Amino acid sequence: MTTATRSSVRLVALRGAFDLRLTSAFGFGQREAGHDQDVLELAFLLEPTWEPVAVLVRQPAPDALELEVTGPADVDAAVAQALRVISADVDATGWDALCAADPVLGRIRSAKPGLRPPLFHSAYEALAWCVLSARRPHAQGVALRERLNRAHGTVLDVAAGPGAGGGGGGAELTVLPSPEQLLAVTELPGLPEVKLRRLHGIARAALDGQLATDELRAVDPVDAILRLRELEGIGPCYAELVTVRALGHTDVVPLLEPAVAAVAGALLTGNGPLTAAELATRTAAWSPWRTWACVAMRSAGPALVGATTSR
Repeated sequence: MTTATRSSVRLVALRGAFDLRLTSAFGFGQREAGHDQDVLELAFLLEPTWEPVAVLVRQPAPDALELEVTGPADVDAAVAQALRVISADVDATGWDALCAADPVLGRIRSAKPGLRPPLFHSAYEALAWCVLSARRPHAQGVALRERLNRAHGTVLDVAAGPGAGGGGGGAELTVLPSPEQLLAVTELPGLPEVKLRRLHGIARAALDGQLATDELRAVDPVDAILRLRELEGIGPCYAELVTVRALGHTDVVPLLEPAVAAVAGALLTGNGPLTAAELATRTAAWSPWRTWACVAMRSAGPALVGATTSR
């Protein structure tokens, strides 16, 4: 176990509405859906050094975040990556204005005001999750990732005081093995050889510089998807997932996500799931915020659809 001592605390101004409690309750990927909390505990590999780092995030005011970085990592880089993970690196005033002007988005947004799309920690961690969780129930994927982290990654014992936002933090947080650590893994109970081979391929790609999240974010999303599909075990759905939910785009429509198509169909037409072409057409007016709109529909839509059908 690595005990991470306090390194630094930074206060960051927010641009646009943001609700940390909604972010902390949001479940996706390796994160389980939980209760809204005053402290969001993040533990990840810092790019491009792959050092394990923990960041505790608090919201002391509606327009500010406090980020407490623990560990020996570069504080500025850790803060920047954590902000990207919670989509707080984006000026969201345009999104706020669009939701205020569009009646459909306004209704969706009203269910969870201040929600921004939480992202995977990096393209590398998202790809590893895709391999670990493939053809498994979500809970089994989470458990397998936790075993991998504890056996071959890093466990951070993070203890923090109440901070500016009130409410203490402190937890034992696990971090995925770095690419070097992952390549040293020869076996893990519950992990088939084919999946280990695919994880090794992802690790080698990361070490070769092919998976830098910022660089993938800078290229056209279609090109990013094609690059990711070159990795063994990463098909079109997983490549789209990583592009949409790890890179931090605001205007990429998840055309292959069944849950988005289903809730969009119910909300926008009152019928069944939209086709990819229909989803692209129906969301065109929401550019340049179509990713955020689809995440908002996915998160708040089921409850709204239920309320509509129950009346």
